[in-house]
Amino acid sequence: MTIAVGDKIPTATLTTMTADGPGPVVTDEFFAGKKVVLFAVPGAFTPTCSAKHLPGFIEHADDILSKGVDAIACMSVNDVFVMHAWGKDAGVEDKVVMLADGNGDFTKALGLELDGTGFGMGIRSQRFAMIVDNGVLTELNIEEPGAFQVSSANHIIGQL
Repeated sequence: MTIAVGDKIPTATLTTMTADGPGPVVTDEFFAGKKVVLFAVPGAFTPTCSAKHLPGFIEHADDILSKGVDAIACMSVNDVFVMHAWGKDAGVEDKVVMLADGNGDFTKALGLELDGTGFGMGIRSQRFAMIVDNGVLTELNIEEPGAFQVSSANHIIGQL
């Protein structure tokens, strides 16, 4: 069952790269008391994700944050080392938190998994963007397969 507007974000542990190496990010703590824009991609370094999705959030980070958002996060079912390398390659700096959902546990808890086994990618995340306010989902934009519109930074800005 897919998460719906008004639902509490499920508890899970994601991973991000810290100065000391991989570190846990518990969703209950990450979303508590904050407004967060989280967008997810099917895979780091993949064409649309690298050419449009992540760059749009980097480019518009200041606009998003100026609308009362405390954090912008990018998530993928990839390991933390891949997410860190992708963020570094894309120049995210401190604009976007790169979150790894290595086993897809959080993605499955959201009900937003994508079966990419036919392409040799395994189970991944659908392309989506959401706004979470103090741990509660307030907006959810799920892309149709092959599309890139409602999960873009520009679309999110219009919802804030």
